[in-house]
Amino acid sequence: MSPVAFVAETQQSKLDALGLVPDQLPRHIAIIMDGNGRWAQSRGLPRIEGHRRGVKSVRAVVEESVDLGIEQLTLYCLSSENWKRPPTELKLLMFLLEQYLVEERSEIMRQNMQFSIIGQQDGLSPAVLKEIDKTKEMSSSNTGMRLCLAINYGARAEVVDAISRITQKCIDGKLAADEIDERTVSDHLDTSGMPDPDLLIRTAGEMRISNFLLWQISYAEIWVTQKFWPEFREPDLQQAIKDFAQRDRRYGGLKSK
Repeated sequence: MSPVAFVAETQQSKLDALGLVPDQLPRHIAIIMDGNGRWAQSRGLPRIEGHRRGVKSVRAVVEESVDLGIEQLTLYCLSSENWKRPPTELKLLMFLLEQYLVEERSEIMRQNMQFSIIGQQDGLSPAVLKEIDKTKEMSSSNTGMRLCLAINYGARAEVVDAISRITQKCIDGKLAADEIDERTVSDHLDTSGMPDPDLLIRTAGEMRISNFLLWQISYAEIWVTQKFWPEFREPDLQQAIKDFAQRDRRYGGLKSK
């Protein structure tokens, strides 16, 4: 069996087990991975152990998303506000990110995944930046699921940067003010060229979006679980997708009869 046929068969068997068809799947799933520290503290462990365990959830969710045929998966790894955390925790987070990229690069290539990041690169360690660039370059010709990591990311800053770039184009005479529309803004965001998320998942029970993809999630379905991120596994992702498939997505309009 060819690799393409194997992937198609795996996807079909997964969908059959869930009682779904491809048209019911979200194209783009975005996840706010929350609760690593609280998971660890509730067990009397250092916060970093929660982050280590969270990496296992990342691996499980990435693999399941590929198997299901999801087009894009975006994971909120580190917000711009997370820099307020203790330096020792941030240093360990950088190490875990570097380690993840090194260890998972072969899997990214094996699964034909595209890799990208969004967010400011300021503050990231040279070692992390090196692994990011290497992984992006190696996967640039891949055609499978896009795995996007939001690192040192803040949506308000992203929108401000987009406005600045658009304004500069107007000043330079490359763009007229009356030509600016929603597409113009989208094209100047970090996520330019990516589909907007259809499904936003948040763990740890928090009912907020924490400055994540504010422009892009305008019509996303939101699914929240009480589970901490280190507890989140394939059955939880499957349940979120099954619930998504049952939603009546109207985009502000009325359902046709």
